[in-house]
Amino acid sequence: MSTKPLKPIKQPQKKISIEDTESLKCEDCNNYSFIKSYFIRRISAILSPTGQETMIPIEVFSCGNCGKVPASMMPKGDG
Repeated sequence: MSTKPLKPIKQPQKKISIEDTESLKCEDCNNYSFIKSYFIRRISAILSPTGQETMIPIEVFSCGNCGKVPASMMPKGDG
């Protein structure tokens, strides 16, 4: 009996057509273009596993026109 770990069996990739997708638009200005934005969260040294204050970036998308982040992408505790 071999002690080598077994390779996971790959599932066949489902082909998805762009026509089966839905475009998202800004809730405020109806713009369809979004850009990457970041929320920065701070962890105090007391709570940090390293014992040092830490900054954590959370990537979100914001409207390329008005800058609003869709409510569905807002991190809990912000907004």
